[in-house]
Amino acid sequence: MSLLAIAPAEVLRQVRRIEVRTRRLVDSRFAGEYRSLFKGQGMEFAEVREYQPGDEVRSIDWNVSARMGKPFVKRYVEERELTIMLALDLSGSARFGTRARFKHDLAIELAGVLSLAAVRNNDRVGLMLFTDHIEHALPARKGRKHALRLIRDLLTVEPTGRGTDMNVAVDHLMRLLPHRSVVFLASDFLTADAEKPLARLAQRHDVIAITLEDPAERALPDVGAARFEDPETGEIIEIDTSHPAVRASFARKVAETEDARRKLFGRLGLDEIIVHTEHGYVDALLAFFRARSRRPHGAVRTGPRGTMGDAASQYGWAAESRK
Repeated sequence: MSLLAIAPAEVLRQVRRIEVRTRRLVDSRFAGEYRSLFKGQGMEFAEVREYQPGDEVRSIDWNVSARMGKPFVKRYVEERELTIMLALDLSGSARFGTRARFKHDLAIELAGVLSLAAVRNNDRVGLMLFTDHIEHALPARKGRKHALRLIRDLLTVEPTGRGTDMNVAVDHLMRLLPHRSVVFLASDFLTADAEKPLARLAQRHDVIAITLEDPAERALPDVGAARFEDPETGEIIEIDTSHPAVRASFARKVAETEDARRKLFGRLGLDEIIVHTEHGYVDALLAFFRARSRRPHGAVRTGPRGTMGDAASQYGWAAESRK
């Protein structure tokens, strides 16, 4: 019996609902974008055929040509099959939102789109969910049934941790992925000491950071005296949000954090897709596909209009960092 068959009826309905919605997106908006985005792992031999005008001399198979008495060339095709790994942060800060959905809900649907796009192109896709420890891991495989199992796991895994440990996540990814893979790492990246683990991951794999944000994290509301709780540590602080200096200090901290993250990803050569609970992920993901496919080199950074500073304006929804 399949794992989907024993899932509760409501979970099955949610899985089907996500499949229908994301498949529609894959078919209508991402159909050609995904396949052109990532190059294959290498070239594999296809056939030996007779030389034709315009063939490169370097492709001539001299042994076969000598036996046949006329030139023959080797033909290779791109080995298209890829491994896509979806790594999602389920820490306390990722399970937060003040709009229609939480940040992790947004990541779940985005992961559904990517998993269906991967299996449609005969790529393997896997899943890892983490907090301050590994909550769940699903090895990369092919096929629609596997993609539905992945979506089911996204919906049903309840994290036991509240914190974030990027070292633990990267250590597990390095063990899960012995060969070069494409890693979509979804997190709010509100954690210290991320540079070393991300650098290790980027040395071996193609890493795309998906930064999850909510408008309430960017501006402190003027509601007078308020009590705030850290979703990862449980620490509670009381502040006067009506004081201009307090709000200005908060705004500076947000800007400094964003600038530090942007510079870190730039140093490591990581692409970044910024998604907001307010705007969703469709336009940012589509902009990423298109920006990366036309980018000769450098890192791509995409997100909702107006959230990435003046550098984004010349690209519409995408900013590209040239090296």
